[in-house]
Amino acid sequence: MRDRLQGLAVWALGLGLALFLPGALWRSARPPAFPVHALAPTLLALGALAVLAPLLAWAGGPTLASRRALALVEAPPDLLWGALLLVLWPSAWGPPGLPGWVLAFLLAALPAEARWLAQALPPEYPFPEAWGRRAVLRARHLALARLWGRWLAARLPLWLTAGLVLERLLGVPGLGTDWMDRIARRDRAGLAAWILVLALLWLAALPLEREEA
Repeated sequence: MRDRLQGLAVWALGLGLALFLPGALWRSARPPAFPVHALAPTLLALGALAVLAPLLAWAGGPTLASRRALALVEAPPDLLWGALLLVLWPSAWGPPGLPGWVLAFLLAALPAEARWLAQALPPEYPFPEAWGRRAVLRARHLALARLWGRWLAARLPLWLTAGLVLERLLGVPGLGTDWMDRIARRDRAGLAAWILVLALLWLAALPLEREEA
């Protein structure tokens, strides 16, 4: 309960900053239209990330976080993944658009999120490793089920704006671009709505059961 109240206090502070954003434009500017067309691809990308990252952590266990192969895939920044996608995308398919953005986003975000979850898993040696593979997988399942809500609560707001670099590179107006445009145009009402939605998503991602003292 205490952690929940602290989180709500942080979101309330963000809401207050959005409503009383300092400064003013030298000329009036209309707020941008919300990119409704980007909602479905964004939900697809976030849903795939929310499923695939725990599956990778469940299959790899805590040692996944220290594997060199994962580090090599994780090292390239979003900009490099987007540029690589542009180079390899067949010209006959037309511009990558939102499908290309979804692919580049998953390539850029999935390794880091899998490492995040793998590092949070408890050690498995000597137990439950001594009890066999089935016990190990069961322990990972329980740990990830407990961690999943907290992981979403911590990472979801970041995911919603982390694709801004890819949006600009691929020329796709998405949710990250909408957020930055509203900041640039001092759209206080739009920013407040954004923060309220993020706060509700954060609340929905929190575990519902009571925490033990």
